[in-house]
Order: sequence, then structure tokens, then C-alpha cells
Amino acid sequence: GVGIGAAAGSVFAGSVSALAAYFARRVVTPDAEPDQSLEILALVRTAEGSDVILSANKDSTAPGRYSLFFSADTGHARLGEPKGYRLGDGTVTRAVEKIYFGDLSAAARGRFSGIVYDSPEDLDVDYDEVEIPILGGMAPAWFVQGNSEADTWAICVHGRGANRKEGLRAIPTLQRLGLSALLVSYRNDGVAPAAVDGRYGLGATEWPDIEAAIDYAIARGAKEILLFGWSMGGAIALQVADRSRHARRIGALVLDGPVINWIDVLSHQAKRNRIPEAVGRFGQWLLVNKAGRWITGLAAPLDLKILNWVERHDQLRLPTLILHSEDDDFVPIGPSEQLAELNPDMVGLRRFSRVGHTREWNVDPQRWEAEVASFVRSVLDAPRPGGWAATEG
Repeated sequence: GVGIGAAAGSVFAGSVSALAAYFARRVVTPDAEPDQSLEILALVRTAEGSDVILSANKDSTAPGRYSLFFSADTGHARLGEPKGYRLGDGTVTRAVEKIYFGDLSAAARGRFSGIVYDSPEDLDVDYDEVEIPILGGMAPAWFVQGNSEADTWAICVHGRGANRKEGLRAIPTLQRLGLSALLVSYRNDGVAPAAVDGRYGLGATEWPDIEAAIDYAIARGAKEILLFGWSMGGAIALQVADRSRHARRIGALVLDGPVINWIDVLSHQAKRNRIPEAVGRFGQWLLVNKAGRWITGLAAPLDLKILNWVERHDQLRLPTLILHSEDDDFVPIGPSEQLAELNPDMVGLRRFSRVGHTREWNVDPQRWEAEVASFVRSVLDAPRPGGWAATEG
């Protein structure tokens, strides 16, 4: 009996360890293949163009405009509002506004995305393809010249699993404000060179790539930097604001669905994936301890404390606008609420509802653009004696 009990305990401990290891690796490892869980059932010709019929789920039935990436991301189409939802057969019909590339008629599976546009060309703006030197090579970026406030550069930082296309939704607003925009790539995003360990650092290791983008901007005449960050891009932007040698050049942060506290996000993701709490905590332990490196593949353990801006709320000294949905089921709004409550002088939170993760613009672009424009104008109009735009000493 003792032998059987010991064996059972070993099996259980091994199962817990294996699950925690999988969870920890999954958090920091870029996806090898794109998600292909959405069924594409038919492409139907209409008088206006064409409609696509998709399997119905929370994403595919959501209001707003989105992208459909299909056939393992070899195709990309922009979709309009849902036109019809058939509860009986579990399908939804959406108008196809534009096919950027690929053969949608031959596609069987794909994924929904909030990205919407494929390049700045789709917004009818002039732009340059540029390269920013980072550790390991050159990181491609898009530069869109401003006019009235051209020496203020908005640097757009995408989230985990996304790429520089994510920031394109902000371009019309930035153009109206007259700002120049730099939409960057960074290590492990599939566009920029990979890091040596090929792992995400959740913001703790990516921020030097954005520092390099600021170097690039300043060398080309930028006097002030506004950092825009989506999801993990928000965590990266906060690290840049905290650790950059150009901190006096950074005027403000605009964060969409940001990761304010990774501990909270990891705990939420464990629950969302029905991982026992103890297993989730062990997974976090593997991420932050040297002993876990051989499991996670990280070159160095992560310091989740420096990524926790709820605890560090008093250290955030830049005007910060947070746009976050109460219905975000990937990065919960709770830490954003806490940061705004604990540091009301610096942080303003604008709540959205009925919106998925970083899809506030998709559902209500007029409000998103109005909130961002109002905030940025307040930053640009603020007195700055020796402040944000001053040259580093």
C-alpha cells in the first residue's frame, strides 16, 4: 500500500510539473503556427461584392470591422459588420470589404484579428520602409511623416503575437494631429530578428528595441516622443518610459488593453484554461527562477515585479491614457483600474464595453479616436519648461 501510494504521488507530482512546464513555456514562446480554429464555410457573390460565411463564435459575431487571416496567414481580407447570424446552424455572414492577398474562395480555416489594415498604403498615406538597428540585426518599421507637429513622433508598439500592422488603426488620428508616426517591429515578432533564446521577455527584454527606435527618431529630428502600446506593447512602453536614457523626451503614454501586471494576467490565463491555481503558481515560479530556465528556454529568469505597475504606481510620472474594455477576457481591466485609482494625477482610464482584447477601436472607432485626440492635444498644449521635450543633460 505504501508503495502504491508513493507511486501515485509521483505520477501526480509529475503531472503537475509537466502542466506547469507547458504553461510557463507557452507564455514565453512565440507561436510556431498561426491559429486556424475559425471555419470558413463559403464565399458568396453579392451585388455589392462578396460575403463570407464563418462559423459563429464570440469573435466572428462581434460588432465592428476586423481582419480575417486565412490559409495559415497566406491570405488576408478585411471584413465589415456582421450581416446575419444564423443561430440554428451556428454561422455568421460578414461583408468582405477588401482582399489584400490570397484566395479566399479556396480557404477552409483562418483566424479573426483586430488589425484591419495590411499596410499604410491602405490608408492612402505616404510612408517609408525603414530599418532600425537592434541586437541581432535590423528591425523593419514604417514611417509616416507628420506636418504641423512633425517633430513629435508617435512610436507604436504592438502586442504579443501581433506585428506592426496593429498600430495602423491609429494612423488616421495621428495624421489629423499632425504627428509623425513610427510603427516598429521588435525581437521575436516574426518581422524583426529573433532574440538569442527565441523567447518573449514580456516587456523586460523587448524594451531596448523600442529604445533603438527612439534613437532613430531623435537622430532624424524628433524632439518629443509619444509611446503607443497595445497589450504586451503597453508593458514594453512602460519599461521604456521607466528605463530609457531618453526619458525626458517621452511626453506621454497611450495604452490600449495594456498588461499592467503580468502576475494578474498569468493567474487569469491559468483560470481561463482551467489550470489549477497551484499549477499556475508553479508555472510563474519557473519563469522567475534560474532553475526554470532549462524548462522555459529563457536566457535569464524574468523579474515579474518590475512589470507590476500596480505596485509601482507611484513611479509612473508621465501623463498616461489607458483605453480598456470591461469585457476583455484576455487581459482583465482590473490592474488598469487599480493603476488609475492609485495614481489619478498621471493616469486616466477610459472604459469600453462589449469589446474584445485591444479591439476598442474596431467596435467604436469614433470614440477611440476622439479620446486619443483629446488626450494628445492636452499633452501637446501643456507647458513644458525644462520638461518633456527638453534635451537630455
